[in-house]
Amino acid sequence: MPKKVLVVDDAVFMRNMIRDIFKAPEFEVVAEATNGVEAVEKFREFKPDLITMDIVMPFRSGIEATREIRKLDAGVVIVMCSALGQETLVMEAIEAGANDFIVKPFRQEEVMKVVKKALNI
Repeated sequence: MPKKVLVVDDAVFMRNMIRDIFKAPEFEVVAEATNGVEAVEKFREFKPDLITMDIVMPFRSGIEATREIRKLDAGVVIVMCSALGQETLVMEAIEAGANDFIVKPFRQEEVMKVVKKALNI
């Protein structure tokens, strides 16, 4: 059974890129969100196994959304997506409950390595 993935990013091209990375039999992108508020709503609706979460987004940051989602489900795997130079935010995201992080621009091999490690697959 494929792992359900929620892709959260305010940039459509980044969501498309991440969705393409997860076009593998062991994953299924079940939903996408454009901000932290939507991320929490989509999490509640779809109960994904994995969330890729942008850090800087409108309405509610990825860090705030991560904190809220962690309160709902301590077991979901959350991988933060950050740009170079966001080290401080990445550390704050890890403290908020993120399992790991990947740095933009993404390479499919790196994303899969981080995700499979976080999911223990």
